[in-house]
Amino acid sequence: MTQSGWRKPTPELLQAERFAEVGEQLTIPKTRAIVATKKVAAAIGLKSQDLLLLDTFGAVTQPQDWERGRRPIVWASNHFLMEQTGFSLATLRRHVRRLCEVGVISMKDSPNGKRWGRRDADGVIVEAYGFDLAPMAARAEEFEALYKHLQAERALCASLRNAITVTRRMIRAKIEKALDAGLRGPWANLQDVFRELLEGLPARSERAGGLESYLDRIKAFSASVEQSFEMAFDWPAESDAEHTTAASRRSMKTTNMKPTSLENDPHILTTNEPNSVISNRFETKHTAAVVPERRRTEPVERLEEVDLDISWSTHGTKRGSDIDIPMLMASCPHFAEMARSTQGYMRDWNDVHRAAAALRPIVGISEDAWNVANKVLGPAVAAASIALILDKSTNGEVKSPGGYLRGLVERAQIGELHLDRSFYGRLNAAGT
Repeated sequence: MTQSGWRKPTPELLQAERFAEVGEQLTIPKTRAIVATKKVAAAIGLKSQDLLLLDTFGAVTQPQDWERGRRPIVWASNHFLMEQTGFSLATLRRHVRRLCEVGVISMKDSPNGKRWGRRDADGVIVEAYGFDLAPMAARAEEFEALYKHLQAERALCASLRNAITVTRRMIRAKIEKALDAGLRGPWANLQDVFRELLEGLPARSERAGGLESYLDRIKAFSASVEQSFEMAFDWPAESDAEHTTAASRRSMKTTNMKPTSLENDPHILTTNEPNSVISNRFETKHTAAVVPERRRTEPVERLEEVDLDISWSTHGTKRGSDIDIPMLMASCPHFAEMARSTQGYMRDWNDVHRAAAALRPIVGISEDAWNVANKVLGPAVAAASIALILDKSTNGEVKSPGGYLRGLVERAQIGELHLDRSFYGRLNAAGT
């Protein structure tokens, strides 16, 4: 094989020559042709070093070479190309071969196998032999259409992965809630099936078809979990089920066993006890004793420095909740993105509170309103409220963030605040 090569014809090389003939009949700017090719490089089988060589070829050509009736031919020597790219001769030949076989360049060989060319006084190529870039001009529209298709598929895949994540978190929350609360139902079996589903979680490179198939499976399983969750409230808790009346069932369903819509307000605690809470749950299952309001002596400004403990209280019974930090972040993606960019990874509710305090001015919440919210709601619920308000205001659902926070505080004071419902509603909406 000589410098430019008298090569054995292959179907790929012949196809590249046909593309070059088509490109000669078009006027495609150099930038458009090269950018279109680079955008779909991975999809058509090119690697990063191939693109480096392609850029080197493009830099040698001139704008008039890409006009109709002309061909952008490069006759640079191997020594020049090796110097520009840092390739060895064998590596250079390998990348040239790949560019030809993919169909983005063609080879125009001289009778003696040498690469050479000359231009006239206006810089127009009169005669040249070497690397012909005309196939890129011929395929510019094809590559642009392919890039739009790839963008649409990436967006679809991202949407499907998000739906899978939300559905997966909802399933885990329901199963954990049922097991923690001791609800009747096949929860151990459902947990095993869920574990098997997670083992088959699609890889990051999975295409849209595989993601859609998996989403259908996990949504069908989610429906089974939801059905079992609802049926659990129709079963009496006592062994003498046959003596339980329909009225008592309805009463039990609405008062004793409703996990996410408790009648009483959430009772938020701030504690300086040495046994700090290490759970990331929005409400913990095991709580410290309720501290009377008059004994809270720490100023609001220091709430960031204490461990945050949240508990629900209903008729003297403590219940765990399935609203944890991952679910908070999933239901409030705008807050999650801004919090992580400013504060880093959210390890616990202290980090969430710090992030909320930092983002509070951006939301439009005054310092006074923030201090009142911390005092009435407690630091963790106040932080969760900021997350909710930030996302709702970003989506245009809330016009007055300060007024919305005051409304939450007022509802808490009269015993009508059920903030977990808002997070569940947003997760359900995101999963549809």
